[in-house]
Amino acid sequence: MITKNIALLEERLSTIPRLGLTDLPTPLEPLPRLSAALGGPKLWVKREDCTGLGFGGNKLRKLDFVLRDAVDSGADTVVSGGVVQSNSQRQVAAAAAKLGLECHLAVYQGRLKPPTPEYERSGNALLNRFYGAHLYDVPWTGDRNEAIASLSRRLGGEGRNPYVVPYGVSNGLGAVAYSETAIEIAGQAQTLGFTPDAIVHCTGSAGTQAGLVLGASHALPETKIVGIDIDAEPERVREDVVSYGHEAAQLLGLEFDQDKVEVVAGHAGPAYGVIHDATREAIGIAARLEALLLDPVYSGKGLAGLMALIREGRWSDRDNVVFVHTGGTPALFAYGSVLDIQAGP
Repeated sequence: MITKNIALLEERLSTIPRLGLTDLPTPLEPLPRLSAALGGPKLWVKREDCTGLGFGGNKLRKLDFVLRDAVDSGADTVVSGGVVQSNSQRQVAAAAAKLGLECHLAVYQGRLKPPTPEYERSGNALLNRFYGAHLYDVPWTGDRNEAIASLSRRLGGEGRNPYVVPYGVSNGLGAVAYSETAIEIAGQAQTLGFTPDAIVHCTGSAGTQAGLVLGASHALPETKIVGIDIDAEPERVREDVVSYGHEAAQLLGLEFDQDKVEVVAGHAGPAYGVIHDATREAIGIAARLEALLLDPVYSGKGLAGLMALIREGRWSDRDNVVFVHTGGTPALFAYGSVLDIQAGP
């Protein structure tokens, strides 16, 4: 049943143009073997790794809206950035190739030490080159968007008409796009006969969580949105979720309840992009029990956080929890020699 609140959100979303780049809705699937192994709530996975283009991922939902704005503005060039193995960069590069736009990426060096010999050339980095992206090594300063903006200014001075896609495709418009995910989950869960007690996901650049909180406030008002910080910067992440959430709500003419923003710290490992034992365990158990491939930077740490919360007793076996798989499979190949996943029983 479509409630008035869902209908209102759908009506507001329908006024914002998009490109149709994504395969939607993505599946919502049960995880019975993982649920049994953890002995906690009934687990489900929202397969945002199945959005289609360029190996999929959660950023494609955002790019569907953001790149429509780029096309409408007459841009001939897309400019974005991220670390060497950024899932966001790979999805930006794939979408730009599909649209016939030049893609220029600021590749941040120094945020993390390359963990493997294959890190710089395989995985997402390899796909970026396949998609024809122009790559520029820049130093990591802690400012996520200044090098992207600087590259855009340079390209503009050379006669191009660039459009900036922010780090992580995270801004108000990106959060608007992601709010639709909550509507999908609500409809799919109703068909499957349950209401989620929580939706758990990894959070870093913050736009995904902002969209989920905004969407759930209309589509799933009793469902908790739990973000697992993977940046080891929980305070900054929460500030950005609140900022993008308010921007998105303003674009839709709605309200954003920042009191519903929950960012869980302590599961990012030693630092962003650095794999640790809990992540190895999560990647291994998801693969062995559900044939679900998670990446070591985002979705793997997100599941590690969820597993820790289950073991702490946050939910009972009567509860239903949805894990959002944000994608990132190509990064597995860049981390292969340090994953050391052992065969299970």
